[in-house]
Amino acid sequence: MLKKRLVGVITVRDGWAVQSFGYRRYLPLGHPQFLAQNLDRWGADEILVLCIDRSRRSLGPDLQLLRCLGSLGLSTPLTYGGGIRTAADAAAVIQAGAERVCVDAVLRAAPGIVGEISALVGAQAVIGVLPLSCVAGELQWLDYLSGRSAPLAAADLMPFERHGASEALIVDWRNEGRPGGFDPDLVRQFPLHGVPLIAFGGVSEAGQVETLLGHECVAAVGIGNFLAYREHAVQKLRQRVAANSIRAAVFSGGD
Repeated sequence: MLKKRLVGVITVRDGWAVQSFGYRRYLPLGHPQFLAQNLDRWGADEILVLCIDRSRRSLGPDLQLLRCLGSLGLSTPLTYGGGIRTAADAAAVIQAGAERVCVDAVLRAAPGIVGEISALVGAQAVIGVLPLSCVAGELQWLDYLSGRSAPLAAADLMPFERHGASEALIVDWRNEGRPGGFDPDLVRQFPLHGVPLIAFGGVSEAGQVETLLGHECVAAVGIGNFLAYREHAVQKLRQRVAANSIRAAVFSGGD
């Protein structure tokens, strides 16, 4: 059976790793490379670095950060999102050391470019980011650049249907940073059943992780703030998740 993944998410703003709360409030954590080293040492299945200010400031990908992370000798696969506007940007991210890329702003503004990125780096290396909320039973897609939400339409999902992106990162932006806050309706009501989902935003508790991974469509859960403070946080979470769909906890020493 294909094992599902626990993804450690590092949110980066102005070059610093931050705690993010609802896409509105941020608290500094330190240098992102230190968090990446911890996640690598603690046994995350994947490290996702999201540089949330690059598109807003019309900057390209943070290749300097990627090269810094690449110099650490991490054994955990690295995924990067932030400032990717073109297929050339995505290729530069891969060349700088990431195995996969996340696209957000371009998914909304120029979805055709997602196909170009996929053609260049492969659909398996492309994740589409969808900040969602559920309002009166309807999924709403947040444009984080403008701060406005609109109903998620079938046309918005064409990059996934045409295999431009192989997975969707479903972000519960309203509950981001809130313990146990992820809204399961975002998974239950997602209209494309053949697209593997990564659930992120307010995911913190073992029971919550187990329930989310129990959905056939959920390939991974992403956890950010709640892995930042505790030694062996990943392994201890694995121990508390009874499902056999994820790797068992392995401790390399320490508390």
